[in-house]
This record gives sequence, C-alpha cells and structure tokens, in this order.
Amino acid sequence: MKITLHVWRQKNKSAQGGLKKYLVDEVSPDSSFLEMLDQLNEELIQNGEEPIVFDHDCREGICGSCSMVINGRPHGPEKGTTTCQLHMRSFKDGDAIYVEPFRARAFPVLKDLLVDRDAFDAIQQAGGYVSVATGNAPDANALPIAKEIADNAFNAATCIGCGACVAACKNSSAMLFTSAKVAQLSMLPQGQPERSKRAIAMVEEMDKQGFGNCSNHLECEAACPKEISGDNIALLNKEYVTAVLTSKDKK
Repeated sequence: MKITLHVWRQKNKSAQGGLKKYLVDEVSPDSSFLEMLDQLNEELIQNGEEPIVFDHDCREGICGSCSMVINGRPHGPEKGTTTCQLHMRSFKDGDAIYVEPFRARAFPVLKDLLVDRDAFDAIQQAGGYVSVATGNAPDANALPIAKEIADNAFNAATCIGCGACVAACKNSSAMLFTSAKVAQLSMLPQGQPERSKRAIAMVEEMDKQGFGNCSNHLECEAACPKEISGDNIALLNKEYVTAVLTSKDKK
C-alpha cells in the first residue's frame, strides 16, 4: 500500500504547529497504525530528520495512551478500537490520512501527537478510589453483589482513560470519563462510605481542569474505544445532585 500522511508537527508546547505531508510506501495491510508510523519514523531517522512523537505503551488496547485523531475521528474509523488496534487494512491503497493530536484546552499539546493528559489523573486523584482497612483479605463471599450490578460496575470500570470522549465532544467535556469512574464505585459496597464526597470532589476537579459541559450529543459514547455507555453520565448527574442536596441538609 502507498499512503499519503498529513501529520501534525509541533516542536513544543509553545510553538506554532502545522500539518506536514509524508509519503509512505510498501505499507502492509496487516500492520497496525502505530507500526506504520514506526516505519515512517525509521525512514525519517535514516534521512536525518526528527521522528514523529506519539504516545504508546501496551499496544494492546489496554493503556489508552495511543491517543490521536485520524481523519477527524479519535482513534480512527473503526468502532470500539484504539489507535494501536487499528490496522492499515481499514484504509485503501492511495488514501490520504490526516493525523492530529487530541484537541482540548485541558490536553495541551506537548510535541507533535503527544498531549498532556494529567488533567485526567487529577480527576481520578480527587475521589476515584476507596479507603479500606488493612488486615486480612475478606472472604470472597462476604459481600454478595447481584450479577446485574456487578456487570454494570465492570462495564464502567473498563474505561482506560484515553481521552477520546474529550476529543470527540465539541465542548471538550470529560463527563463520560468522570461518570465511568464515579459509577463503577457507586454501584459497589466498597464505594458507599465516600460516595457523596467522591461525586462532588471529582466533578469540581473536572471543572477546575477546564473541561467543558456535556453537549448531550453522545459523541463521547460513539468515539469510546471501550464503548462506555452514556447512561453513566445520567448516573453521575444523579449522584452529584443527591450529594449536593444531602450536604446542604447536613449543614
């Protein structure tokens, strides 16, 4: 395959970026998108040029770090797929492909296709955890959980925090990410003691980090590589309103 790439190049956080055109020949349809970029980078290095910077780690659709917008869609054209799981057979010989970083005020571009997603870490640290007493592990059957609840909690927990939801939303909202982290714990017994505090703290941190409001268009759900349900957003709104009203009643 012959591919024409238009890749966003940006020297650093404060530099002016722009698209640069590259021609990549002899691309295997069975190679992943990241492997294709590896091939291009090898050619750039051999020619004495600076390689394209992009984030990656597991290359198995687990870590979520392979975040880039491909032809206007976070992670590319395939549904339920991360960039590292996207194969070149999803494109045609001679295609022109535009590759850009995730666009959001809370995700500043560091270099080329690499963005700073520390804002997600801040939201997680604000309340996406449970406090447990030390000691022996409890018996596996000590906290029985209905299968439907366990399944819903597990589905929310599959969020890998890649940021595709933010990149897809016209308001750069982090509601799907935040709702998944709140939902998975609010459904389980272990998450009950800090339930109200968690919802308020994580929503407030989300706003503090500069993410926009939910557009209610559910582009986030469509772009999510793990297909996290938008129903979690409704659950987050309920958790937050209940927590705020409860805290006011206590005062």
